[in-house]
Amino acid sequence: MEQTMYELTLVNVTALLLAGVVAGFINTLAGGGSMLTLPALMLMGMPADVANATNRVGVVMQSLTGMQGFYREKRLEAPAMMAVVIPTLLGSLVGALAAAFLPEGVLKPVLLGSMVLMALVMIIKPSTVAPEPGTPVIPLHSKPSAWAGLFLAGVYGGFVQAGVGFMLIAALAGGLRYDLVRANALKVVCTACFSLLALGVFVWYDLVLWVPGMILAVGCMIGAHYSVRFAIQASQATLKWLLFVMVVLACGAAMLDSVG
Repeated sequence: MEQTMYELTLVNVTALLLAGVVAGFINTLAGGGSMLTLPALMLMGMPADVANATNRVGVVMQSLTGMQGFYREKRLEAPAMMAVVIPTLLGSLVGALAAAFLPEGVLKPVLLGSMVLMALVMIIKPSTVAPEPGTPVIPLHSKPSAWAGLFLAGVYGGFVQAGVGFMLIAALAGGLRYDLVRANALKVVCTACFSLLALGVFVWYDLVLWVPGMILAVGCMIGAHYSVRFAIQASQATLKWLLFVMVVLACGAAMLDSVG
């Protein structure tokens, strides 16, 4: 990588830490945290591709922290981990290969359409995405449409990553009927797998700036730690509305990006 200049001032470090804390919190509960961390990295002077690569350091570390927290609280469905990871990883491989030939803008309308649909469903019939307490979980092998949903989420995640958390929640909570706490626990497992693969690719191409990446990761880990604690204590109604707010905000950000 050519020498990339960036400013590591006290203000930038503080902003990066705070952005990481907020992003780690909302990514563990919903998604969309990169709306904060990517601009924070780019404001330091990084080009978009380097910021995108460096951002994955924080995503990996927050995901691992979230996994540990949900496992400690006995909310991570360990027997289901392999089942949900397989289709998402297969999809991410397809998405990563597609990214080598297609521009990123090809799938942006897919993300925007999916988030708008998810927001409408949560208004009209919220139980579709946020199951009522006590709803039985549907095994993945008995619902091919859920397998397809996880695969497509993987394709999108392998292609561009941003916003994939919403698609994973739709597949896990909407398709397999996990409550939002357990859906988020499995979501961070999938996200960790996506991000480790992506980070490996970015490291291979020497696009990661480790110092700002680790500063961001510290904030993301703090946010993820407290996010798990909040998720365990909060009601399903609170988690549902938090998810809805994040979906709406992400829709707005995607629309502004499209206009720009």
